[in-house]
Amino acid sequence: MQNTIIQYHHHGRLKVAGGVLPDAVTAYQTYGDPNNEKVIVFPTCNGAKLGLGSQDYLVGEGKVLDPNKYYIVTFALFCNGESSSPSNTPAPYGGANFPFISYEDNVRAQYAVLTKHLGMRKLFCVIGFSMGGQQAYHWPVVFPDFVQRFVIICASARTTPHVRCLLEGPKAAMFGSKDFAGGHYQSTPQHGIRAVVRIYCAWSYSQAWFREHKYLMNGEYPDLDTFIRERWEERYIAYWDANDMIGLLNTWQNGDISIIRDGGDYEKALKSIEAKGLIMPSRTDLYCPPDDSEIEFSHLRDAELHVIPTVWGHLAGGGGNPADVIFISEKIKEFLQAP
Repeated sequence: MQNTIIQYHHHGRLKVAGGVLPDAVTAYQTYGDPNNEKVIVFPTCNGAKLGLGSQDYLVGEGKVLDPNKYYIVTFALFCNGESSSPSNTPAPYGGANFPFISYEDNVRAQYAVLTKHLGMRKLFCVIGFSMGGQQAYHWPVVFPDFVQRFVIICASARTTPHVRCLLEGPKAAMFGSKDFAGGHYQSTPQHGIRAVVRIYCAWSYSQAWFREHKYLMNGEYPDLDTFIRERWEERYIAYWDANDMIGLLNTWQNGDISIIRDGGDYEKALKSIEAKGLIMPSRTDLYCPPDDSEIEFSHLRDAELHVIPTVWGHLAGGGGNPADVIFISEKIKEFLQAP
């Protein structure tokens, strides 16, 4: 049994970290037999939409998350334009007035869909890349008795001071653009969106990736500027709302599992995780370098760490390079099959 249509769960009035949503909605897809007790959650990351097939690189028949073996639920983050977001929430809560959403808000909403709507009693594994990985880190902290395993791909349990500082750049670029109007724009703020994604593009790949001219994509693009405009700018202009982008950035910037139950004690929060973990940083990630993952790994009770050998930087974990997908899939397969 498989249903890949995007579905929408209405939570009703939902309290979130920054206020309230009058009718919160979580978008999701399901794959496989709902009677299968091996339930896997695979939430989206920044720049990802279910409707654009963002999770397809790991989900599908013959892939590591095979609906014939597992019951898979993919969730859209709040602020991604599919779940409740500034762009789809009516006044007075939409647009620039949309409240701040935390990772905990996302996880609690997803838990409600799983338990109250889909009738799930246990989560075999939660898997996530980037912001999806930060959600995966939050799951066993928020619901320690519900989650058995978690997989972290190019992500961290707490957004580091370096990344928080880095994100001030795209935030300033958006708010400083002449067409953003403090989030009260009447037409697409192209200057702001283009400025933000040019910053993201530079940080998403490694220095070696650029040095080796990987942006030419085997002849698909004639030069770097064309790659940036077509692969990044035009895609975001076509599919993304500026306030949604800022909403996601704020969630990312404030990610920290230790504020949930350990009063900011980061090491204690990591040591308290009982679920079995698989940590996979990219060797060349500029956002989440392997040494950060090694520090987190050292505090986990029951986990294994495998570094993705790649020049694809952060996006090695997001399906952009077939060789990296093979590596990631093999490690996840071994992890899921282990006792």
